[in-house]
Amino acid sequence: MQHVEFFHRDHFEYRYHRRKVKKALSHFIDFFWETDFDPLWQHYPQGFSDALFPNIGYTYMINLGTPFVMQLENNKHEVRSDTFLPRHKIMICHHMFGNRIFGIKFKVSPIIFEKKVNFSEYKEHLYPLAYLIDRTIIERIKTADSFEKRVDIISTYYNRIIEKYSGSMKQAEVVTQILKEHSDTNNFSVSIEELSHNYGISSRTLQRYFEATTSISSKQALQILRIRKALEHITNDNDSFHYSLYGYYDYSHFYKHLKGFISKHTIDLLQPHLHLLKGSTAI
Repeated sequence: MQHVEFFHRDHFEYRYHRRKVKKALSHFIDFFWETDFDPLWQHYPQGFSDALFPNIGYTYMINLGTPFVMQLENNKHEVRSDTFLPRHKIMICHHMFGNRIFGIKFKVSPIIFEKKVNFSEYKEHLYPLAYLIDRTIIERIKTADSFEKRVDIISTYYNRIIEKYSGSMKQAEVVTQILKEHSDTNNFSVSIEELSHNYGISSRTLQRYFEATTSISSKQALQILRIRKALEHITNDNDSFHYSLYGYYDYSHFYKHLKGFISKHTIDLLQPHLHLLKGSTAI
């Protein structure tokens, strides 16, 4: 059995704990999450997999149970402890009985305030990168007895970092502001030249900011946000969807972007769902 993000909404809504972040922390982190699979094992004794579309940023996964298998395109990795993975590729997690995972979905990791990390060096595989979170915090998360307590522990940890270094790193401030502003306004076709002019820096400098913090270019980041918002809209509320809301010329333009957004390695996995979208009346 395979669950696909956006299409199997009940699974991702009810079989995961999820907490969105607020205030200053929301510029850096989308949400915290944790698997809640105990009711599923009687239905899937052989296990199941969950597939997620590309996204911006990174996810830090802390293993609270038995080893699990992560797949980025065709590359599979067994995760026994913790791992840090880029999110601009389709991600498939293969789950078996005993798996339990706590995750942090970053836009930009606040660790860049304290450590010199260039995330463009970590964009192809899964990485242990244990130094990205204080080990005492990891141990407190693992021994906490609830999702809520884990969220409180990690939120306090990152809020202290952000408060301590507020205004001290321009690249993080610029990138997080651009991502928020253009996601809020659905303005995803702005050029790198216009963006850099708005912030009084060169195009090369802005591109370096994006690659260092998110591992990808400003154009790629905005296009990922664009297709994710459009896909979420059409699968949640087909009747109110219109391609022009997201700057597409027509429906075929949206559908072409969607197919280009999907890795060739996973096109077969999503083909039944793409067929449904291709026949949509939301035009």
